[in-house]
Amino acid sequence: MLTEPRFQSEEAAREHLEATRWPNGAECPHCGGTERNVRIQGGRAGLWFCGDCRTQFTVTVGTVFERSKVPLHKWLLANHLICSSKKGMSAHQLHRMLGVTYKTAWFMAHRIREAMVPAASGPMGSGGKIVEADETYWGNSNRSAAAKATKKRLGHFNGQDKQKIVSLVERDGSVRSFHIATVTGFTLKDVLTKNICPTANLMTDDAHYYRRIGRGFASHQSVNHSQGEYARGNVTTNTVEGFFSILKRGLVGTFHHVAPKHLGRYCTEFDFRYNTRTAMGFTDAERAQLALKGISGKRLTYRRTKESQASA
Repeated sequence: MLTEPRFQSEEAAREHLEATRWPNGAECPHCGGTERNVRIQGGRAGLWFCGDCRTQFTVTVGTVFERSKVPLHKWLLANHLICSSKKGMSAHQLHRMLGVTYKTAWFMAHRIREAMVPAASGPMGSGGKIVEADETYWGNSNRSAAAKATKKRLGHFNGQDKQKIVSLVERDGSVRSFHIATVTGFTLKDVLTKNICPTANLMTDDAHYYRRIGRGFASHQSVNHSQGEYARGNVTTNTVEGFFSILKRGLVGTFHHVAPKHLGRYCTEFDFRYNTRTAMGFTDAERAQLALKGISGKRLTYRRTKESQASA
């Protein structure tokens, strides 16, 4: 698979991306024109001219690949590696495999995660389907400096000092994850009511946050983890717990350290792979192809990334 021409040749990579982004022929990213686009011969490789708005463009204009000096075949290889690695691939591993600097590999990975951001979709669980909801915590282990400082201040370790992730999983369907500042009835209600259809059947653990929220759905059932109950018939949160196990194994075993300001992007990556998993009928190649289709209309500049770090 990794020896295919599009991963080795710049020309083959460009042809593959053009066929993916423009299945019906070249489309000008400036004006949307399709009738008067001609390839410029003898100039820069992959350059097109639009006869409607009189501008030049390439297949990367208006995508997360725009203005990148990294060869296009390395972009396609990085995209395939990230999409086909169940627990993700670190920037250090990418920089070793692609022969680019760590800084470049890190930014490439974030651009690919931007391409994985899903288009707006409707609420989950319509038609009475089951949606499991749960929250998990990440970072600041009991041995970390932050944990020790908290224990010294409060006399015990407070899990609220960790980063909070809420995930919603439609049974036998897709997942949506959110990095939130605090876990309260208000923040959970905001996430659940915006993303789950009122006709859905909600399943959670016995956390008190969900008791009032659950009244807004067709039904709400819970399992009592504090009493060792993890399943009662089809009432369980094992599906969302299974997703958390994949997420945390990736965060711990692959990335090791994830800054809070970027945690949401990593959640997007794991959501994307889960929603295009083999059980949903996707192969590694199809998953990578779907990510490539998401590059259009998105830009992620290094300046913007640094500004988002400062504001996070």
